[in-house]
Amino acid sequence: MPLNFDQTIDYILEDERVLLRPLQQNDLDNLLPFALNEPDLWKFSMRSGAGKEGMEQYIAQALAAKQTGTEYPFIVLDKLTNTYAGCTRFYDIQPAHLNLQLGYTWYGKAFQGTGLNKHCKFLLLQFVFEKLGANRLEFRADNNNVRSIAAMKSIGCSVEGVLRQLSLKADGTWRDSIILSILKDEWFNGAKQSLKAKL
Repeated sequence: MPLNFDQTIDYILEDERVLLRPLQQNDLDNLLPFALNEPDLWKFSMRSGAGKEGMEQYIAQALAAKQTGTEYPFIVLDKLTNTYAGCTRFYDIQPAHLNLQLGYTWYGKAFQGTGLNKHCKFLLLQFVFEKLGANRLEFRADNNNVRSIAAMKSIGCSVEGVLRQLSLKADGTWRDSIILSILKDEWFNGAKQSLKAKL
């Protein structure tokens, strides 16, 4: 049985701390301050959202991929401050194989280290394993992105290995990608409760 993922539905994921809703074309104004004022956010990214034109392209690419059914991007609202904090998305969605990837996650500096990410990840993992019926959720990161790797390990991800010079980054240099994942059985046999206790 394939993933129960209907791309035409506007999935809203929410708890007391955070709200994730589908990214829209008119979200440019919500994300523009990050594009203009926080260039370091794109240091490890393969798709830079720096500058107005960069963010326009970032949103356009995400929405085009959503139309093909291969990606599903969200914008993240921090409910404590009632301000938009960043973006995340599902990608490489493979319904027949019950797996997908979660990535392209970034938050403005004011939201990093505040616990926001753990709330987002809990909602996304719960959605993947308990609503969509996925068996495996994969994560990738630049192998030099220590903060991101630590965050993924802290939510229960297991390291699978490193793919060397897998892709070119926005700055034209090669990226080695570390691969991590969580399986459905791991989610229900400890990872869910462990992550919930950290919220």
